[in-house]
Amino acid sequence: MSRPPRQRRPHGAVFAGRTRPHGASRIIGLVVGWLLVLIGLAALVLPGPGLLALVAGLAVLAQQYEWARRWLQPVKRKAFAAAAQGVKSTRNIVLSFTGALILILLGVLWGVHRPVPGWWPLDDRWWLPGGWSVGSGLVVSGLLAAAFIVYSIRRFRPTSDPSRP
Repeated sequence: MSRPPRQRRPHGAVFAGRTRPHGASRIIGLVVGWLLVLIGLAALVLPGPGLLALVAGLAVLAQQYEWARRWLQPVKRKAFAAAAQGVKSTRNIVLSFTGALILILLGVLWGVHRPVPGWWPLDDRWWLPGGWSVGSGLVVSGLLAAAFIVYSIRRFRPTSDPSRP
């Protein structure tokens, strides 16, 4: 039994209610989408908003790929569930803000490149390598984390005020 030939969509075909980007905007979308997906995957195990970057990357790629549209919904559900769980209790919120503050402080410490302390067991060149290139990344990660915590509180935390929607 043979399968009928797959028909290609004409240039500018409607996809997900919109037309597919083409030309330079398509290439930029692909680069940005894949970059966000890679950053998101790395940030799942490193400090940073991994699920958020993954959702953003899939959202960009979903404009051009059907498989990205299919993957976007479950990843988005898991990201929102994790955000809701993270602000469920005051203790979680305090711990999250503390972690964000520690990231910011570590970034500043990394950036100013403090002198090597006497207790450091390794060679001096291994004390905070990278300077502001690493420090600024930590500061930005901490600020993003704090912003996402505030967003999660506003979106997912139940309120006792009946006048607030």
